[in-house]
Amino acid sequence: MAHIIVVGNEKGGAGKSTVAMHVATALSRMGHKVGVLDLDLRQLTLGRYIENRRAFLAKAGLNLPTPAFTPLPEIDASQLAEGVHPADQRLYAAVGSLQDSCDFILIDCPGSHTRLAQVAHSLADTLITPLNDSFVDFDMLARVDSEGEEILGPSIYSEMVWSAKQPRAQAGLDPIDWVVLRNRVGSQAMINKDKMERVVGKLAKRIGFRTAPGFSERVVFRELFPRGLTLLDLRDTGVRGLSISNIAARQELRDLIKALNLPGVKAKF
Repeated sequence: MAHIIVVGNEKGGAGKSTVAMHVATALSRMGHKVGVLDLDLRQLTLGRYIENRRAFLAKAGLNLPTPAFTPLPEIDASQLAEGVHPADQRLYAAVGSLQDSCDFILIDCPGSHTRLAQVAHSLADTLITPLNDSFVDFDMLARVDSEGEEILGPSIYSEMVWSAKQPRAQAGLDPIDWVVLRNRVGSQAMINKDKMERVVGKLAKRIGFRTAPGFSERVVFRELFPRGLTLLDLRDTGVRGLSISNIAARQELRDLIKALNLPGVKAKF
C-alpha cells in the first residue's frame, strides 16, 4: 500500500503547494514512485506546477525525475449507491488508481474547508501543515490570549483533524503522523518569532502533533514555479555556483525530509 501524505490547512498563502512540490520531487529524485493529487479544483496550483515542469523539461531536452500528476476522475452520480457522495468517490477512485503503482501518494489540499479536503485528511498516513510564522495563521490551530502566550482552546482546523483521526482509530489503523511546519520564517530575531515558537511547542503537546523545520522566506521559490523546478533541479538545468541562499534552502529541504521520517526514505541529496 502506498504511504499517503496530505499537505493541508484551511488558510491560503502558507506555501502548501511549494512544500508539496519539493517533497514530491525530492522523493522522486531518491528513486521513489510518487503520485500527486491536487484537490484545489479551481486553481490547481500543484497540478500546474507539474505541467510547467514537464513543458520546461521537454523544451530543454532534459529528463529529470518528476512526480506523476493525476486529475480526479469524473463520476456519474446517477450510478452511485444511495448515500455515496460523488466527491468522496472521485477521491477514492483517484487514490485507488495509484495505490498499486506508487510508493507515495501526495495530496495537496485547498486553503479552505471542502468535503474533498476533509476526506483526504482521514486518509493521511502523514499530514503536513505549513503555517506562516504569524498569530493570524496560528489562529487556525488554536485561540490564544491577548498576549499571545496562553492557549485558550483548539480552533476549527485542529478540530477537523481530530475528527479525521477517529475513523482510523476505530478501524485499528496507525494514527495520523501530524507534522506542523513553521513556514516562511524571517531571519531576524523578533519578539513575535519567540512567542510563536513557545506557543507552537505548547500546542504540540496538547493536541498531538510534531513540529518540523519549514522554509524561510526566499525569492527563489517564486522564481521556480514558471519552469516547474525545485531547488534540487538547479544544477541539472545549468545553474553553476549556487548562492548562499540557495544552498541554505537546500539544507532546509534536507532537514524537512529527515524530520518527516517517511518509511524507507533517507534524505541523500
